[in-house]
Amino acid sequence: MDLRAATVEDVDAVRSVARESLVASYGHAVGEQLLDEAVEEWYDADDLGDDIDDDDAVFPVAAVDGDVVGFAESYVVGRRERVGEIDWLHVHPDHRESGIGSALLERVESALRDADVDRIEARVLADNEAGTAFYQREGYELAGERDVDIGGEPFAEREYRKQIGRLTGISEAIYETDDGDRVHVAFDESERGSLAPFYVAYVDADHERRYGYLCGNCEGTDVAIDTMDRMECHNCGNRRKPTRWDAAY
Repeated sequence: MDLRAATVEDVDAVRSVARESLVASYGHAVGEQLLDEAVEEWYDADDLGDDIDDDDAVFPVAAVDGDVVGFAESYVVGRRERVGEIDWLHVHPDHRESGIGSALLERVESALRDADVDRIEARVLADNEAGTAFYQREGYELAGERDVDIGGEPFAEREYRKQIGRLTGISEAIYETDDGDRVHVAFDESERGSLAPFYVAYVDADHERRYGYLCGNCEGTDVAIDTMDRMECHNCGNRRKPTRWDAAY
């Protein structure tokens, strides 16, 4: 097995691995048509090329006999602390249980440690039992679970975290919305945006009733979300791609 940084020549192979991995992990719970739509939406060839060329991305691939059989992608997100987010980790079904997933994760974690992150986060649908077991086996702790909407259907998504350094900074603040409402913003709960993170906002101090999101770029709360959990701030244009519900093994 050869671990190396992805190149734009790997785009087609990455798309193929992603589809086969998604079908193996979620074919029992998600329809094939929705999976095909997800591949086209999340693994668009042009977008993948941009991601690979992004200096802020950690994007290794694993090759066996010259063929790409696995890949991972992560970013450092500058919140009130530094967080490494794993967008996805896929291994072709024919090469699972061979240590490739662990090797990819080790490469990602090493790069994120060098970037001085405080913790690493990954998200996996609860239906992906192999994926959830993988992160637990690799020392990640379950941090929470939420429902995400995929094609009009709710699916439980689990967030796993591994603490790397000591957390610093403010974890919460109270903001007033344009409508005059007071919301409690959790800086340790966020989604990566194109310009800045989107932070989860709650109506109450106990974080039991969610209000929506605060845009980290303009600090506005006029954030729209569609059925694939795509986000866009109407004030500044900060946006997030549709939910990539598979940082999956």
